[in-house]
Amino acid sequence: MSGSGVLYVRRLGLRDYQDVFEKMQQYTDLRSSESRDEVWLLEHHPVYTQGRAGKKEHVLNPGEIPVVQADRGGQVTYHGPGQLIAYFLIDLRRKKLGIRQVVSAMENAVIDLLNEYGLTGQADPKAPGVYIDGKKISALGLRVRRGSSYHGLSLNLNMDLAPFSGINPCGYQGLEVVQLGDFCKFDRQELETSLIEKLKHRLGYNRIENISHNHLELTI
Repeated sequence: MSGSGVLYVRRLGLRDYQDVFEKMQQYTDLRSSESRDEVWLLEHHPVYTQGRAGKKEHVLNPGEIPVVQADRGGQVTYHGPGQLIAYFLIDLRRKKLGIRQVVSAMENAVIDLLNEYGLTGQADPKAPGVYIDGKKISALGLRVRRGSSYHGLSLNLNMDLAPFSGINPCGYQGLEVVQLGDFCKFDRQELETSLIEKLKHRLGYNRIENISHNHLELTI
């Protein structure tokens, strides 16, 4: 058994959204009580993703960027190169975690990370995510199926923010979006390592194991 105290990290690089979305569903549908809890770190090619309750009127002007219907919570958001995505494939029953606990853990891990860079992040109970002075830097959305989670968080690092103007981000008209590169310099690899350590602590894992191969031929 993989053990509920170990969190496995898979670094996938730049990926098409649809392929990763399908692999998350596959992993969740086929996993057993023996399956590993994993976090997938990656970036996506430009894409808008619409949550289960997403309203079409929040997609204003997508242009040539595809709009994909996802099965996570929340409204529409944008993913693109220069953004850090962390997907959480966790057996919540085994960890004895509720979805609100996972959301809070993700938010607090991002807030802890921002604090390392001298920034003050805030969560908003009415609108999940992390904000700096009311401007969104991190979006969150989860799905729970068969007692396990998938989807996760995005953190804007150093990307083209213009596509956010094509939507009402997360369903909020006029919501401003910012990124870490607006405030400071950072090393992405060090940042990813720090975020994973904070997530390990917030989610109650004992240690991290890195998966050496970066492909999606999954061992379930």
